[in-house]
Amino acid sequence: MFQNMLDFLFGCTHDNYSFPLTTKAGKRRTEAASVTGTYVACLECGKELPYDWRAMKVVTMPRIRATVIPVRETADEPLARSA
Repeated sequence: MFQNMLDFLFGCTHDNYSFPLTTKAGKRRTEAASVTGTYVACLECGKELPYDWRAMKVVTMPRIRATVIPVRETADEPLARSA
């Protein structure tokens, strides 16, 4: 979150892009290319951003959320605790 705030205040605006690059099937993909298979690179900072050929625009990368599963203790079976 702190990094996002710093990027917002002082980071790159990503105004200048490279030509869209499409990765070949079966090849290892970067995080940006894994979204649509095509990405562009910012010419100022080098960050790779996912690109949609059909819409002809940069798309946002989906956020990965961790799933938290609550653990409950019951009166019959308390959780084992290590000392």
